[in-house]
Amino acid sequence: MVVSVRSWVANEGGKHLVLMLWLGANLWLFIKTFLLYSTGPQYHYLYKMLGLGLCISRASASVLNLNCSLVLLPMCRSLLTFVRGTHTVSSRETRRLLDKSKTFHVACGVAICIFSVVHVSAHLVNVVNFSVSYSDDFPALNFAHYRGEDPKLLILTTIPGVTGVLLVLILFLMFTSSSYCVRLSNYEIFWYTHNLFIVFYIILMVHMVGGALKYQTNLEAHPPGCLRANQSSTEQQGEELEQGEDEERRCGEAAHFQPHYPQTWLWVSGPLCLYCAERFYRYIRSSDPVTIVTVIMHPCYVIELCMLKKNFKARPGQYIVLNCPGVSSFENHPFTLTTCPTESKDTFGIHLRVVGDWTERFTQLLVPEPRIDLEILPMVQQRRYPKLYVDGPFGSPSEEVFNYDVSVCVAGGIGVTPFACVLHALLNGWTGFRLQRLYFVWVCRELQSFYWFAELLCALHHKLWQENKPDYFNLQLYVSQTDNLQSLSEEKYRPLTSRLLVGRPRWKLLFDDIAKTNMQKRIGVFCCGPKGISRTLHRLCNSTRSSGTTFEFNKESFS
Repeated sequence: MVVSVRSWVANEGGKHLVLMLWLGANLWLFIKTFLLYSTGPQYHYLYKMLGLGLCISRASASVLNLNCSLVLLPMCRSLLTFVRGTHTVSSRETRRLLDKSKTFHVACGVAICIFSVVHVSAHLVNVVNFSVSYSDDFPALNFAHYRGEDPKLLILTTIPGVTGVLLVLILFLMFTSSSYCVRLSNYEIFWYTHNLFIVFYIILMVHMVGGALKYQTNLEAHPPGCLRANQSSTEQQGEELEQGEDEERRCGEAAHFQPHYPQTWLWVSGPLCLYCAERFYRYIRSSDPVTIVTVIMHPCYVIELCMLKKNFKARPGQYIVLNCPGVSSFENHPFTLTTCPTESKDTFGIHLRVVGDWTERFTQLLVPEPRIDLEILPMVQQRRYPKLYVDGPFGSPSEEVFNYDVSVCVAGGIGVTPFACVLHALLNGWTGFRLQRLYFVWVCRELQSFYWFAELLCALHHKLWQENKPDYFNLQLYVSQTDNLQSLSEEKYRPLTSRLLVGRPRWKLLFDDIAKTNMQKRIGVFCCGPKGISRTLHRLCNSTRSSGTTFEFNKESFS
């Protein structure tokens, strides 16, 4: 499959440009700090004592400061949603870059882990050198109390040492619990350990309070390497005469040293305050519980939840975050909106699949097991819903479906939820968008899964036929499991029967057909489903086509 330069630039260009700028900033900061500590006159004596360990530890610390400030920005969801919604501020290319905020967050997190290893390794060397290279000439420069002091004591009895150990432990917990296998098997572990970032930043800002590293303050009165009163020119020859200085220089006064002023807070305080302000805003916004209107059980362990909240507004394609104190007061889980409030209807809804501990416990609260002694009562009187809080809505790639002339929506299983809201918007007569044609491909393992939105698909089909727009909505349904396969036999689902295919889509043929029908156009491709489908579509969007059509790939990802 040949890669098209035009398609690659459309799909990968902006992302790689940001990546190169970020890598360049990290590299420039590392080199700049390294050279400062290796050649700076104020660090002359400290460099003689510690060597390269000083330069590497400080250079890596500068990179850590940069990434510890940047890693918070992609998590400011409300801010990103505001920027996305302000089309006069952000272009489509900018909004597509914002969709990669989670990837940027992960990249900064990985950089923090890598340079933390470098930083810790360099400081372990420094601690040994502080003990071995104890300076009798400059006592104020020493971090050790005496020559040969146990390095472990320096680590465990000083503020920089103790806080460094705590930072490493917290970072190790956050990094290991962020792995895909942990998040998949036990999301709660990931959630709780990741919220240790608050403790991490507090400790980080006091990490340098101990003043382990000192710089010289009186460079004019005591030029680095000058002859001290008790030092002969013969002793100084190795330092000065090799540099071509024939004239002896005498120090005007003893060298004065001062600990570094902590600078980490200058890096992280801005993003941290911004993030805290946003979390406070979100807390206020989500402080009132929603009213659960209806709960509907669908086939294949899917629940439809219809809710009502005062002054709640959302756009098709956005998602919300649910918090149910009855399950866990601290856990929040994202779900895509499948229906949005309209002028005639204030309710909004989601569809959630019962997989994992949280959704199972939440389902038990929504649909409790019937009690024998209450079977004679009407079901409506028995139903008591749990308290539920909603945070959001937040922006997602699916919002861009309406901003292309032609869009292709590909869903795998429950991944149909972002596009269900788009279909509801079309059904409800949403106006003011560019979309002229929509291709909708839905792949499910079981036939019963199509019943989740079968009525919606049929209603939209009938509406477009009545408006004489039969080509506006191109629908293809695929069922991959052939065991005990039956058809959508109900009469009202007849429009879906002719569009139901057995097996998996032949993606290349499908995209070639779409390209030939829409020559020389930019087509938005939106995917929410398994990684296998996503990777295949991503490759196809970057491939070369003779029709001149460009496919812009957009993948649903919750941050």
